[in-house]
Amino acid sequence: RMASSLRGEVLNLYKNLLYLGREYPKGADYFRSRLKAAFLKNKDVKDPEKIKQLIARGEFVMKELEALYFLRKYRALKQRYYSDDNQ
Repeated sequence: RMASSLRGEVLNLYKNLLYLGREYPKGADYFRSRLKAAFLKNKDVKDPEKIKQLIARGEFVMKELEALYFLRKYRALKQRYYSDDNQ
C-alpha cells in the first residue's frame, strides 16, 4: 500500500533527523522537542503528494544540518592547525 511505504519513509526521516539532532548547537533536547512538534503538526496529512513534499523538506533540513556540522568541524580543525598563522 502506498500510505504504508510513505509511513516507512517518514519514520526513517524522523530517525535520521533525531540522530543528526544529537550534535545540534542548542542541544539534543531542544532539537528533539522541535522535531517532534514539527512531525506532530503534520500527523493528519493524508494526501500522498503533500506527504512527499514534507519528506522532501525534511531531507533538505537534513542536508542543511550536515552542512552546518561539516562547517563547524572544518572551522574547528582550521583553528587548531592554523592558529599560529594569525599571531
